Order: sequence, then structure tokens, then C-alpha cells
Amino acid sequence: MIPIINKKDLETTIDTLRSYAYSYLEKYNPSKQQLRTYLFKKSIKKKISINNKKELFNLIDAVISSLEEQKFISDKYYSNAKAKVFLRKGYSLNKIRYSLIKKGINEKYIKDSISKIKEEESDPDFFSAIKICKRRRIGPVRSEENRNLFFKKDISILARAGFSYEVSKKVLEIPKDEFKKFCKMI
Repeated sequence: MIPIINKKDLETTIDTLRSYAYSYLEKYNPSKQQLRTYLFKKSIKKKISINNKKELFNLIDAVISSLEEQKFISDKYYSNAKAKVFLRKGYSLNKIRYSLIKKGINEKYIKDSISKIKEEESDPDFFSAIKICKRRRIGPVRSEENRNLFFKKDISILARAGFSYEVSKKVLEIPKDEFKKFCKMI
């Protein structure tokens, strides 16, 4: 690749990256890390003339910081919004935490989002486990004669979803009529 020699080429490259970022932001609400990855892949695909990867990442970081100053992108907002969406889907707090880590969100924003959920919701893991049981038709949804046979399987399903053993056991031991009441509360 040919290195950027003059200021005009540099400005053109930054404008190109910025236009890619705007078009991506029109469609999606990404985290900073997701946008950084997208811009890097797009610039390689379009063969933007940059000398080395470090220089390219510096330009991408400059574009992302300008978008952050203009409040087009915010990891704090992204973390709060995604945490609420994941909770509605029935994710445990552990699974929410690790999903946000995979998205490249800073640990302090993740802690803030989790603490907000804990403040707003009473026992969010319990109600998320109930949502999983209802959706997967496990635990209290099963007929009474099959519940004991599938107890280990149901515990393992909830464990893979990120719930602790205590929460899983508590949800799986709920009587059917009580479970229906909890489902109406959700």
C-alpha cells in the first residue's frame, strides 16, 4: 500500500471513514469496539491507502472520538440499553455481563448497568429463570410425573443460561399453580 503523503489524502481518508461510520450508525446502534472493527474491515475491503495498521487504527480512533464528542455513539448508553434488552429476553445477570464484555464495553459501564437493573428489579435472576422455564417448557411447565426425571437436565439448561444452582433449584421446585402466578407477573 502507498503511504499517505499529503494532507489532502489524509483528509479524504478521514472523510471516507467518517461516511462509512455514519452509514453504519444509520442502520445499527453499535458499541465503540463494534464500530472500530467494522471500519477496519471496511477500509481493508475498500483498499484505503494507509501505510500500516497502526496508522489506520489511529485514524479510526480519531473518527470514533469525534463521533463520541458529537454524541452519536456512547458505550454507557449502549450498555444500559443492551442490558435491559437482554433482561427482557430472560438472560441472567452473569450472561448479561459476559455478553457486554464480548461487545467490548468498559467494565465500569457494565457494573453501572448491572447495578441499575438490581435497583429497578426485585430478584432479576429469579424472574429471568422463570422466563427461560416458560420459553423452553422445562421445570414447572412439565407434567408432574416427568419433573423428577428431567430435574438434572433442567438444572443444566438453567446453568448454561448463567443461573446459579440456588436460583435454578428454587425455580424448578415451584408448584405449577404458583408458577402460573409468577408468569402473570412478568
